[in-house]
Amino acid sequence: MLTELLAARPDFAPGRWVPCPPVRDRAAWDTLPAFDRWLYAGGQAARDARHIPPLPLHLWLDFTHTGNRARYEHAYFARRRLLCRLVMAECMGDTGEFLPPIADLVWAICEESAWQLPAHNSYVRDMPQLPLPDTTRPVVDLFAAETGALLAMVHYLLGRALDSAMPGLEKRLTGEVERRILRPWEREHFWWMGNGDEPMCNWTTWCTQNCLIATALLHPGSPRRIRAAVARAAYSIDCFLKDYGEDGCCSEGAQYYRHASLTLFNALEILCALAPGVFDCVWQQPKVRNMAEYIAHMHVAGRYYLNFSDCSPLAGVRGVREFLFGKRVGSIPLMALAAADFAADPDPDGLHHADDSEGINLYYMVQIAFGEAEVRAFTASGAATPGDIWYPSVGLRVCRAGAFVAGIKAGGNADSHNHNDTGSVTLYKNGQPLLIDVGVETYSKKTFSPRRYEIWTMQSCWHNLPRFVGDGAVYDQHDGARYTAREVQPLEGGLSMDLAPAYGAVPGLSCYRRTARLTDAGLTLCDETDYPGEVRLTLMSQQPPAVEGTLVRFGTLAEARLEGGLLGLETEAVSITDARLRLAWPDTLYRTTVRFTGRLQIQIG
Repeated sequence: MLTELLAARPDFAPGRWVPCPPVRDRAAWDTLPAFDRWLYAGGQAARDARHIPPLPLHLWLDFTHTGNRARYEHAYFARRRLLCRLVMAECMGDTGEFLPPIADLVWAICEESAWQLPAHNSYVRDMPQLPLPDTTRPVVDLFAAETGALLAMVHYLLGRALDSAMPGLEKRLTGEVERRILRPWEREHFWWMGNGDEPMCNWTTWCTQNCLIATALLHPGSPRRIRAAVARAAYSIDCFLKDYGEDGCCSEGAQYYRHASLTLFNALEILCALAPGVFDCVWQQPKVRNMAEYIAHMHVAGRYYLNFSDCSPLAGVRGVREFLFGKRVGSIPLMALAAADFAADPDPDGLHHADDSEGINLYYMVQIAFGEAEVRAFTASGAATPGDIWYPSVGLRVCRAGAFVAGIKAGGNADSHNHNDTGSVTLYKNGQPLLIDVGVETYSKKTFSPRRYEIWTMQSCWHNLPRFVGDGAVYDQHDGARYTAREVQPLEGGLSMDLAPAYGAVPGLSCYRRTARLTDAGLTLCDETDYPGEVRLTLMSQQPPAVEGTLVRFGTLAEARLEGGLLGLETEAVSITDARLRLAWPDTLYRTTVRFTGRLQIQIG
């Protein structure tokens, strides 16, 4: 798409991308709604920055030796969060008060041996990480690119002031971004840049966005480099877009929307500024609009979203970026969701986000600061609640009826961030989780390795799915493109599919037909199979289950009535201790196991 548009205008006159008014434009900065919030946050950050988190060698090697990612990343991200807050406070106050700790943090980041994370320290996709970084050959990963964009924004906003106070620091800053990000991006090929039909993921637009920010701000007067950057970015974005269906569904799930579709939005905005008139028609493409609106369709109520794969049900709060994306594509529903979330958000600047990797993109903070007034003034006239939708590209059905919202996943087990969850169903009642998808634990070395499916949350038996028992063996779903649903049929208010292929070769199994329908009365789940042995169906819940004959009560929220070839029911408490899972769930979840043969129907309401 983009490369074709560029081919029609190869000699375009490069434009300039301006992320916000310069700091010297005090009329723009002094009237921002977030003025006092950022000055207060800057004072806190200045106190914290007296002790810059160290990044010693043993922390880097922690990943190699133990598989733990969190300890190194906690200190790495803390440095960048502090820098962002201090820069925003200095831009608001314009007093020079925060320049010394800003300089210390810029220097410390420039002194780091590597900007890539230990978990990303490799040159070939999906290959084992190297123990130590090669300082002569930088790796441009997600967070190296983020760091490059961060320092480029520092240069744009405060470069002159920093150099006046600390002569030579601006040159050091720009030199490190050039050496570690821009030259490698220009001269090497990293897998996320795209290569023909090779599958891409959120890395592509996320890295591309940040490389564009760095190029646009460090080389605004170089037509040659701007043209080359535009061509590279256009190709990468096309490689990313090819993996999306026309329906715009993100196979990685709602939590990755901000790293996929929202970074696509920013990358396209920057490209439109750098290549005036070349890419403007992209905003009218149905696929791009569908990608924008996907998050509104996945929203349940309040903080909850339908989730699958590595996603949490708490997929984030919508805000200024979503609003601007909705405005660009003319989506009132997305603008309304973003404005409502932003108005209700006690932390609109993202200063207290629980995820270490959030709060490190200075451009996002600038977008929020300069977009806040418009978002708060928006009134959503005519913004209807999203209805049912079918996403054939991923095999995802979203249905709404009365007090209920259901997500029914067909598709297969080869998606990015995949769990073996083909056929699983999630259900909410009155905006509260009823049948749940647990999500993923804190990332470790095992998470993205051949041992991924040893992790319990990745396995089908911990989703709302069957397992098959016979002759001393237990059969669960397999990962890979072969393991998919077949005969998938969208229905009014539901979906029907055969799950048997997702389990591979199971003796005696040729069909497992699942039909799910949602009405105002609730969800009817009907499973029928020719498997001759015992089937054990998992139902995961946050509410404690109580079994009374063929009735299961889920706390006071709902009840499930069972009929068919029922053999028995068992319940168990599942202790949740992982820090990432505890962000979404209490310390105990529950698994109900329904044993049956032949046919089972469950009415949940």
